[in-house]
Amino acid sequence: MPDQTPNPSQSFPPTGDNCNELETSATPPPNVSQLFPPTGNTCNEFVLASASPRRRELLAGLGLRFDVRVADVDESPLPGESPTELVERLAGAKAAAVGATRREVVIAADTVVVADGDALGKPVDGDDAARMLRRLGGRTHHVLTGVAVRRGGFLSTTVVSTEVTFRPLTEADIAWYVATGEPLDKAGAYAIQGAGGLFVERIDGSYHNVVGLPLAQLESMCAQMDIDLRSYAR
Repeated sequence: MPDQTPNPSQSFPPTGDNCNELETSATPPPNVSQLFPPTGNTCNEFVLASASPRRRELLAGLGLRFDVRVADVDESPLPGESPTELVERLAGAKAAAVGATRREVVIAADTVVVADGDALGKPVDGDDAARMLRRLGGRTHHVLTGVAVRRGGFLSTTVVSTEVTFRPLTEADIAWYVATGEPLDKAGAYAIQGAGGLFVERIDGSYHNVVGLPLAQLESMCAQMDIDLRSYAR
C-alpha cells in the first residue's frame, strides 16, 4: 500500500523558472483543449498531491514530469460515511487543496483496505498491524482508491476497487512480517509491491490500484479532460 515520504517537496525532475503564478481555483472553461493548448515551456505539466513514494514511482514510470505538493487535508471519516465515499471525498479534497497553475494537471488519490465493511487505515503500532493481518489472512478483502484529476476549474473524481485474497497466515508469518517494519505505515498493514506480496494468493482487478494509483483509470480520466498522458511521456 502507499506510504509516506519524509521529503514531500521533491520534484521529478526540477522544474524550470517560467511557470505561471500558482492559483487554487478557476472558473470552469467551456472547452479545455482550447483554453490549454500544448505548451513547449520548461514547466512540469503535472502535480502529484500525495507524499506516497509508490505513487511517485508509478507516475515516473509513465515518463511524466511532475512536482510533488502534499495536500494538508484532515483524513478523518465523516459520520456515517462509507469507505467508498471517504476515499472519493479525500481524493477530491487533496486535489483541490494544492496550489497549481491553470495549465498544470493535479493528480490526487486516497487508498483504504476494506474488510467486513470496515476501512483499515495505517496501523498505530506493531500490535495493531498484527491485528489487521489476522483479519486479512485466508480471506478476500477490497482495496479502494479514490482518484481525482484537476485542471483549472475542472475536477473529476472516481473510485476503483480491487479484490485481494490472502493465503492463510500463521502467527509466525505475521510476527515475521511485522518485524520487517513494512506494515507500519501502510493502509491495511501490507504492501503488495513489497514483502507483503508473499501473502497475496490472488487479485481480481487493477494491481496498480492496490499499490495506490490505478493507471488505466487515470489515463481514462485525463482523456475525458482532453489530456493525452502519452503525449507528455519523456
